[in-house]
Amino acid sequence: MSPSKSGSGRASVWTVAALYKFAPLPDYRALREPLYDLCEMLGICGTLLLAEEGINGTVAGSESAIADLIGFLQADPRLNDLEVKYSTASEKPFIRLKVRLKKEIVTLGVEGIDPNERVGTYVDPADWNALISDPDVTLIDTRNDYEVALGTFEGALDPKTESFREFPDWVETHRDAIKTPKVAMFCTGGIRCEKASAWMLENGYDEVYHLKGGILKYLETQAEEESLWNGDCFVFDQRVAVGHGLEESGLQSCYGCRMPLTPDDLRSNAYEAGVSCPHCIEDLSPERKARFRERQHQITRASQRGEIHLGRKF
Repeated sequence: MSPSKSGSGRASVWTVAALYKFAPLPDYRALREPLYDLCEMLGICGTLLLAEEGINGTVAGSESAIADLIGFLQADPRLNDLEVKYSTASEKPFIRLKVRLKKEIVTLGVEGIDPNERVGTYVDPADWNALISDPDVTLIDTRNDYEVALGTFEGALDPKTESFREFPDWVETHRDAIKTPKVAMFCTGGIRCEKASAWMLENGYDEVYHLKGGILKYLETQAEEESLWNGDCFVFDQRVAVGHGLEESGLQSCYGCRMPLTPDDLRSNAYEAGVSCPHCIEDLSPERKARFRERQHQITRASQRGEIHLGRKF
């Protein structure tokens, strides 16, 4: 999976690593600068989040650079079994590098929920079809509405959330829809459903399962002809979505609301590159639109100069 080189010396194939690990990191603040410096030296772009509960992020670079980063992280005994999913991108999938400190590496917004202490049962992708085909299982998609719109597993409940913070409230108001003894959950890379499983165990659900490695690992490892997945999987980078075998979808998304865009959306008068689309034009304030337009203007100017719009370090 080594990147080939174009005439300009830039990699024409990028290795993308989606990674996370719930692990106690009381020194997480001290990890930010050396981690940023290493990624910058290796030419890596993307986002890494650090919190006391662990690490989360998606980054891209050459195959050797990503291998060096993963090796650096796994050298810390607390992260030696880091969950990593690899894929490729034909173009640079992130504009810049960010390493940020957060209260949570995935924001559920509920105090006292710690997957380091208690978590649901991991299910390998090879065993997932059998589990979700069991009539005693309620299957829940823990992702947001714009992600589910692109694809999901057959028979999954869609909470229609706009933020992961809304998930606990959705469960509380839909307990009548979760009547089976077993609950199975999934998300893009495994982190959200892992945290959601910890919350559900604390709130009256005894048999809780979640897909290890998430949809990405399932699409990477399971044969398409035997798959129970329908559609594409939304990813949080310039590729927008991937399908079976983690092949790029070729879709675009709206900067204002992240919604994947159809050809009709792109032709609509409500679509403005980097600003809005038919799904969000009525919801965005004039101030936000102005801010997005300025950002898009800066990106366009940087591109015309042959530069990259970098933004903030952290």
